[in-house]
Amino acid sequence: MTTPLSKYLFGIFIFLFLQTSLAQQTQTIAFYNVENLFDTIDGSNDDAEFLPSAESNWNTEKYNTKIQHIRQVMAALNMPMIMGVCEIENRSVLADVIGQDKRYGIVHHDSPDARGIDVAMLYRKDLLRLKASGKIRFTLPGDSIPTSRDIVWAKYQYKKEYLYVLVNHCPSRRGGQEESAARRLTAAQYATQFIDSIQRSEPNAKIIFMGDLNDHPQDAAPQLIATKLTPQITKASGQFGGSYNYKNEWDVLDHIFVSANALNGKIQFQTESGKIHDFPYLLTEYKGQTVPSRTYAGPKYLGGYSDHLPVSIQVILHP
Repeated sequence: MTTPLSKYLFGIFIFLFLQTSLAQQTQTIAFYNVENLFDTIDGSNDDAEFLPSAESNWNTEKYNTKIQHIRQVMAALNMPMIMGVCEIENRSVLADVIGQDKRYGIVHHDSPDARGIDVAMLYRKDLLRLKASGKIRFTLPGDSIPTSRDIVWAKYQYKKEYLYVLVNHCPSRRGGQEESAARRLTAAQYATQFIDSIQRSEPNAKIIFMGDLNDHPQDAAPQLIATKLTPQITKASGQFGGSYNYKNEWDVLDHIFVSANALNGKIQFQTESGKIHDFPYLLTEYKGQTVPSRTYAGPKYLGGYSDHLPVSIQVILHP
């Protein structure tokens, strides 16, 4: 038998539940290798293959299509609170991606990569306060000076909590996976040293490391990061078993890791929310296989989005 008191208490419970649900927000944190987002201007970097005069005939129309594609992906990801990106030429291409959307800010630092491609991140200024940012620069084995993409980092504040985000694009597998592994491991070592320093000096700060590591989860560089942070993207995170397809085989190259203190507090990461996104327009058929719909295959313009799929996790922002 239902009493007036039990009805009253039930009503209070529902009211409080709805108030809490309405106040908290679920947000997306994503990473996307956008595949060679170059402008059409001849810069000081080695951008010759992405100019109107190049064999690729990279021009304003193709550039604007690329920008619209990235905006479309961002909208499908519910306008991420933070989106790390790689293979961008400079800050201005990200300014074009943002356009008139005043909610977004940019964290970018020029890297010594010969082609001039950098990593960066977009963040929601209406949700987070940027407290600091910088770059981790390092010299790879066999080099005498830094030649790789920097690891870009940013420190954000939400309420009274702090969140560090690192974005990396590890050296490629050019020359062979085993032969080049030491170069990617070097990048991971510098990242873990920085993560160690944060955890010693600010043990309550939460940390996200994301990027195209050019390695699979079981390889040495991702495994080193996993000694400090918990991986969120696995083969089970998407229906194809990966974020990148090489010779008709899918695997994970694009990663997100989070710190162990990420499951509580005002910024709360949702467990098992890691996802590899396979929106239909991001895919195409090639020789009977489903593969990412890329912008170029060599100098041939295909008009697609990227040779990588975006990855993301979900977080809850509590009032």
